[in-house]
Amino acid sequence: MRPAPQPGRRDLSGALEPLPRLKPGDPLPFACAGCGDCCRHREDLVLSGYDLYRLARWTSLPPRILARAFCRFYLDPDTGLPVLLLKPDPKTRSCPFFEANSCVVHPARPLACALYPLGQAIDPDTGAVEYYLQPPLCGVPAEGRTLEQYLKDAGVADRQGIDARWAVVCTRLADRLLAAGGPDAPEVQMAGRRIAGALYYDYSLREEFYPQFQQNLAALEHLLDRMLPQQ
Repeated sequence: MRPAPQPGRRDLSGALEPLPRLKPGDPLPFACAGCGDCCRHREDLVLSGYDLYRLARWTSLPPRILARAFCRFYLDPDTGLPVLLLKPDPKTRSCPFFEANSCVVHPARPLACALYPLGQAIDPDTGAVEYYLQPPLCGVPAEGRTLEQYLKDAGVADRQGIDARWAVVCTRLADRLLAAGGPDAPEVQMAGRRIAGALYYDYSLREEFYPQFQQNLAALEHLLDRMLPQQ
């Protein structure tokens, strides 16, 4: 599976131009104004396994229980990979953790929230990470701030290695599922649900995420060798 088309903006002819990538020292004069607009009417917040783990630790709920209460699970119709999204509040259609005009899980907020107004592009082969600016609809000026400082302040820099590894692993798993027959194949559907355990649920909150992630992947590799047709 190759990377999806990159986000961009349209020129006067209607063609889609890639958004320019930012360098660490490039200015990023943006600071959150605390308005909560990026939390309202959200139905597109996809979680990684690390996102779910951090939320589980913050709420003291096991990952599987947290997912059942606050997330929607499905197998991607194009790849067969498991996908986890935050379910919006049924009344407000806002993020379920947005209460009294504030984020109640802010220190453990998902990557998509910590990045705003940035987008992140990860090379699925090398794990190289790039960032681009999506025009924000809110915020206040923060003169003198750079991309590097913004990523550090938002906690994104500390987790960049895990996020890059996650993207690489998911791409390789998607390739393997497609090679085994794609999402319509019964064995791929069964494998997708077993992959969900390894990626999202099978973690102890008393231990750090990444060593468990690596252990889960090693066990998953042997399982998939038995479940899926040999390529």
